[in-house]
Amino acid sequence: MIDRDKIWTGEVNDRYRGAGSVGLYDTTLRDGEQTVGVVLSPEDKLEIAHGLDELGIDRIEAGFPRVSEDDRRAFELILAAGLRAEVWGFSRAVAADVQALVELGVTASVVESPISDLKLDALGVTREAMLERIRSAVSFAAGEGVTVAYFGVDSTRADPDFFERAYAAAVEAGAKEVAVVDTLGIATPEAVAELVGRTVEAVGPGVPVHFHGHNDFGLATAAAVAAVKAGARWIQGTINGMGERAGNANLLEVALALAALYGVGTNLRLDRAREVSERVRDLSGYALEPWKPLVGETLFRRESGAVASQFHDPPSIEPYSSELVAAERAIVLGKKSGIDSIRIKAGELGLELSEDDERELLAAVKARGAEKRGLVTDEELADLARALHE
Repeated sequence: MIDRDKIWTGEVNDRYRGAGSVGLYDTTLRDGEQTVGVVLSPEDKLEIAHGLDELGIDRIEAGFPRVSEDDRRAFELILAAGLRAEVWGFSRAVAADVQALVELGVTASVVESPISDLKLDALGVTREAMLERIRSAVSFAAGEGVTVAYFGVDSTRADPDFFERAYAAAVEAGAKEVAVVDTLGIATPEAVAELVGRTVEAVGPGVPVHFHGHNDFGLATAAAVAAVKAGARWIQGTINGMGERAGNANLLEVALALAALYGVGTNLRLDRAREVSERVRDLSGYALEPWKPLVGETLFRRESGAVASQFHDPPSIEPYSSELVAAERAIVLGKKSGIDSIRIKAGELGLELSEDDERELLAAVKARGAEKRGLVTDEELADLARALHE
């Protein structure tokens, strides 16, 4: 469990903290790779899978083997890796997809099908025909010994009555779990809570409910939290929130929010999150905003002079300890620095300065930061300090 001494929230939030735990289902290797321009080799996927396993992810969706030979090869490597995490597959409600998983020896898989009228009309498939596809694919997979989690694509835009019929058909055909899916990220947290709650009630306590959300309106983390509060037992997402369009729910952020703010535990090791996040970025070839929650490079770096004056007291300027996520705290210098910034940084570098020196150096730092429109490095600071007496 999380070290609550390293969490600095207030009474107004603490009254909403509960208990319990939830499982994390990672789909970085399948849904995450759908990020535009990202291509992961089988060896890349194996390395990421090991990282996810060490991070404490409970279930790893190793991919969709019918996409390509590389995807199939990646699946074989991950299955043979001896991971602690469960290795899951992905399949459409198509017999050939299921057969490919069975041939690989996969024992658990998502089986998906679209269920909104918008999707069905685009595909030219009737509701009744889709129900038959669901029954056929799920029963085939279950008959082959595959644990199925039925995944209704575009759940949050589906007709409520047809939603219930589709999920009932899947469970009757042998699905052991189901996933509520906000494919286009259009559902508010309140709507997600309602739909997940209704699904939990409909399928009964013996059928765990997942939530799979996207971030098109910036609400994926909030929606995932709402799903857990409504009874979801698994949250699906990706590392760094990577994925199509605005991406998926970010499992790192979700795990932090659940544990720190809501008292809901996961097996995710927050002290490994930044390391895994960085490696996934390296292999995928994209950058993150430096202010990204939990993994951003500026999360524990302070430039503002007003904040630097409180730097000695982390709870006064930070919501949780840098130690919780194995990050380093630092003062950096630039246009927004203050006299305390200069004093702290001078102490770090062993620079002896008089009060007059500090004031002059602060003015020089502000000018340099404005001129370069960026930070002043330690080397530049040392040069500016030497120039004071030349």
